[in-house]
Amino acid sequence: MIGRRLHVPLVSKSSDQAADRFGWLAHFVGVDCPASSKLTEEKLRWQPKQPGIIADLERGTYFATEQTTHAGHSHR
Repeated sequence: MIGRRLHVPLVSKSSDQAADRFGWLAHFVGVDCPASSKLTEEKLRWQPKQPGIIADLERGTYFATEQTTHAGHSHR
C-alpha cells in the first residue's frame, strides 16, 4: 500500500537477494514480528478508539502532497 500511494515500484526479493542489497538491515526487515494490544487493553483497561494502522494508512492523509499538507501555513 505504501509503495502504491507513493508511486514507487515494488519488486519481490528472495532472502539472499535482500541480504545482498540491504546487508545487515535485511534481517530486521524480514523478521515476522506480529504485535497485539491485548495485554495493554487487559492490564490498563484501555480501549483503542482510533482506526487500525491499515485503515489509517488507507485514509491517505499520510500521503498528502506537500502543498496540501501545508495549506494555510506561511513559510516566510
